[in-house]
Amino acid sequence: MSLHPVVAQVTEKIRERSRSTRSAYLQRLDATATRAISVDRMGCGNIAHAVAGMPLDDRFKVVTERAPNIGIVTAYNDMLSAHTPMQPYPDLIKCEARQHGATAQVAGGVPAMCDGVTQGTTGMELSLFSRDVIAMATAVSLSHDMFDAALMLGVCDKIVPGLLIGALHFGHLPMVFVPAGPMPSGLPNKEKARVRELAAQGLVGRDGLLDAELKSYHSPGTCTFYGTANSNQMLLEAMGLHVPGTAFVQPGGVLRDELTREAARTVLGIVKSSRRFSPIGKIVDEKAIVNAMVALLATGGSTNHLIHWVAVARSAGILIDWNDFSDLSDVVPLLTHVYPNGSADVNQFQAAGGTGFVIRELLDAGFMHEDVLTVRAGGIREYTREPAMQDGKLAWHEMGLSKDEAIVRPAGAPFSASGGLKLLEGNLGRSVIKVSAVPDDRHVIEAPARVFDSQEALHLAFQAGELDRDVICVVRWQGPQANGMPELHKLTPPLAVLQGKGFRVALVTDGRMSGASGKVPAAIHVSPESAAGGPLAKVRDGDVILLDAISGILEIMVPAADWAARQTAVMPEALRVANGLGMGRELFAGMRRNALAAEEGALSWT
Repeated sequence: MSLHPVVAQVTEKIRERSRSTRSAYLQRLDATATRAISVDRMGCGNIAHAVAGMPLDDRFKVVTERAPNIGIVTAYNDMLSAHTPMQPYPDLIKCEARQHGATAQVAGGVPAMCDGVTQGTTGMELSLFSRDVIAMATAVSLSHDMFDAALMLGVCDKIVPGLLIGALHFGHLPMVFVPAGPMPSGLPNKEKARVRELAAQGLVGRDGLLDAELKSYHSPGTCTFYGTANSNQMLLEAMGLHVPGTAFVQPGGVLRDELTREAARTVLGIVKSSRRFSPIGKIVDEKAIVNAMVALLATGGSTNHLIHWVAVARSAGILIDWNDFSDLSDVVPLLTHVYPNGSADVNQFQAAGGTGFVIRELLDAGFMHEDVLTVRAGGIREYTREPAMQDGKLAWHEMGLSKDEAIVRPAGAPFSASGGLKLLEGNLGRSVIKVSAVPDDRHVIEAPARVFDSQEALHLAFQAGELDRDVICVVRWQGPQANGMPELHKLTPPLAVLQGKGFRVALVTDGRMSGASGKVPAAIHVSPESAAGGPLAKVRDGDVILLDAISGILEIMVPAADWAARQTAVMPEALRVANGLGMGRELFAGMRRNALAAEEGALSWT
């Protein structure tokens, strides 16, 4: 099947737009890649420090045999259920490297916070910028410059984008990403959401809510809904940065361990001394970025990636924007129904066909580039197959037909002919909305605004019964410069309750929503943000707003002259001070001050 013309056009637009920045990036990459190996170019004292902690046999391999040395960057901690299984990975990797005449060292650890723990708390205001901290920590880890390749151990929301951004700043190194897999299925996600909505109405107490949450999040492994963490894994598969089919194999067991060992074997197969040198900066090109965007849209993935993948692409000298996502979304079919876009969880998605089925369908229908470099010799086609243990060894087999067309469908019979995201534009700025889980009769909402300066204020209004009507809730001062752009997932239950009562409700905000959010219309990431003088700072209670996800409109229905003359509110001083104090937020003041807009990836380092 030939490449779909829109996919080809978007790719070419990105290539032209990125011509100078990508060229400069590749020149830096090539200059670094052509250097001599570390033991031949570094000082003797530097080398001695680098190998002093290694076992004697490993030290001999590095110094005398000049064997490849793998740097391991790990996001392991046991606060994140998704990262808990990674504790033994470094030892598995070191053992496997030795089997192939190589060595491995833990180059460094990166911080990894759980948004599920910090959701709705002050700590969430550190979440977005933790991505940039992770990128910098990755750079610090690799700055020892003693490595011929690297393995990136991470799974969750900001961790994978941060690791990938950091990795691309060391684009001369071959790298493979190593996940841990989802926890077994617990309380169904829809039942969890139902209990949360009942709790928001006071119909379920704290004990009942806690019981439901503990049954949902109950063991090591990634959360089972298709939020940002699991979207990360889909995108890494689509970019060819995993061992094929690794994303959703559950933790523990022989298969998971063997896939981790295979990651070491894979990265050793693409080091500079091999026949197939494949540095990550060459793998992540314009076509790989488009493949990731297509995979996100085809699976109704997390809106957070409209920020994160812009930042990832820029780290490789590639410039993408929300128009690119929107153009692709118009033609890319929606192939999956996984919660919050359906009732299935990622374990059921994996059983029905998983990432391999989706990638095969997109390739065969011409929605993904097949002529791309990956970490595997067989290219992106290898990612259409499923791994399993066969006679004690890893083997991959063809996916066949969908095992459940209520969960995954072929490209010829999709759930929807277009993707799950929509760009909104108008006199309130530019915004995005995830429509894949929004009921069809809620794609257009026109209602009076109620303006809030915090999510807490919205909760109080809801509890007081002030929102029992058609209403568009505007929550401002939530952008990167204002307070670090926290996720506002705690707003989902009360708004869902209002929608369930039959009211026409929506959210408009310059903040983010969780990758797990869905059924309530939400125009998010509004840019420019209110703290930067954006239009949300001019909205008043009672103004009628039109959110039209069909035509792509976000407009305030105020006469143009009146709107132009209206004064722009300034962030209240008490709120500004409060947003910058406590829970370590003072340390992030420079990041907030320097942050670019959401559509520019909310970068804090440029």
